[in-house]
Amino acid sequence: MKRILKQLAEELGVRLVGNGEALVTRVASVQAATNDSIVFVEDAKRLSAALASPAAAVLAGPFASATVTPKPLLISTQPRLTFARAAKILHSSGVEDRGIHPSAVVPITAHFGANVGVAARSVIGDHVHVGDETEIGEGCVIGDEVQIGSHCRIDAHVMIYPNTTLGNRVIVQAGAVLGSEGFGYVRDEQTGHYEQFPQVGSLVIEDDVEIGANSTIDRGALDETRIRRGTKIDNLVHVGHNVEIGEDVVIAAQTGLSGSAVVENNVIIGGQVGIADHVRIEEGAILGAQSGIPSKKVIRGKGVVFWGTPARPISEYLKELAFLSRSVRKPRQTEN
Repeated sequence: MKRILKQLAEELGVRLVGNGEALVTRVASVQAATNDSIVFVEDAKRLSAALASPAAAVLAGPFASATVTPKPLLISTQPRLTFARAAKILHSSGVEDRGIHPSAVVPITAHFGANVGVAARSVIGDHVHVGDETEIGEGCVIGDEVQIGSHCRIDAHVMIYPNTTLGNRVIVQAGAVLGSEGFGYVRDEQTGHYEQFPQVGSLVIEDDVEIGANSTIDRGALDETRIRRGTKIDNLVHVGHNVEIGEDVVIAAQTGLSGSAVVENNVIIGGQVGIADHVRIEEGAILGAQSGIPSKKVIRGKGVVFWGTPARPISEYLKELAFLSRSVRKPRQTEN
C-alpha cells in the first residue's frame, strides 16, 4: 500500500526530518533498496550506507537527528520495532471486499462480521462466529461452534477443531492444527492394552498470538489449553493438552511441550526444546536450543539462560563441560 512519508510518520508516531512528500510503497534492506522503499539502521556505523542507497527514506535512531542529508529521515527510539510496524502498514493486503468464494461451504448458521473473506474450498461448520476483517485461506476446515475474533489471518489448509476460541489479530500459518485430541491413554492392567482418556476440553488462544506453519496445539483433556496474549509460536511446534502458556512467550521451531506444562510470561524457548509433563517454567527464564526439562521440574530465574539435559543455568553447564574436558587425558605414547 502506498504512503506519503509524512502520513507514514504520523501513523508510526515518529519524527520526520526532511521532505515529507516522498512516496514509499515497501520496506527493504539497504542492499535491496529502491527509490520507493524505506530502510532502517540501528547504529551510526551503518547510517552512511543507508543514506547512499536509492531508498526513499531512512528510519534511524536518535543518533541520526543532527545528520545533514537531502534524504528524508524518520527518527525512532526503537528503529527495528518501528520498521516492523511500517512493514505491516505498507505490505498489508488492503482488500476492501474479501467475500466468500463460490466453492467454499458456509452454512446459514455461521455468523460473519464485516468484510470477512473465505477462500476456495474452505469448509465452515455450524454456528461458527468470525469477527470483522478476518481472512480464512484456501482449503481450511473450521469445526462447529468455533469462535474467531476480528482482524485474524488463517492461512491455507488450517484445521480448527470444535471447542476452539481465537481472539483478535491472531495469525495462524498454513497447515497448523488447533484443538486436536491430546495424547492421553490409560493402560488396562489385565490386558496390557491402552484406552484413550477423555479429550473433551477446549482450546483458547488470546489476542495477538501468532502460530507457525504445521504447528499443532491440542485441546484440554477435561479443562482447557490456553495460549495467552501476544505469544509467538514458530513452525513445527507441538503443544500438548492442558498446557498453559503465558503472555509474550516466544517458542522456536520443533519444540514440544507435554501435557499440563505451564510456561509463565516472557519466557524464551529455543529450538528443539523438550518439555515434559507438569513442568513449570517461571517468568522470564530462557531455555537454550535442545534443552530438556524432566517431568515436574520447576525452572526459575528471570533472565537466566538454561542449557543442556537436564537443563541447568548455562554457567553450571559450561563449568561441567570444562571439567570433562580437563578430565580427558591423552593416551601415553609408548617407546619402541
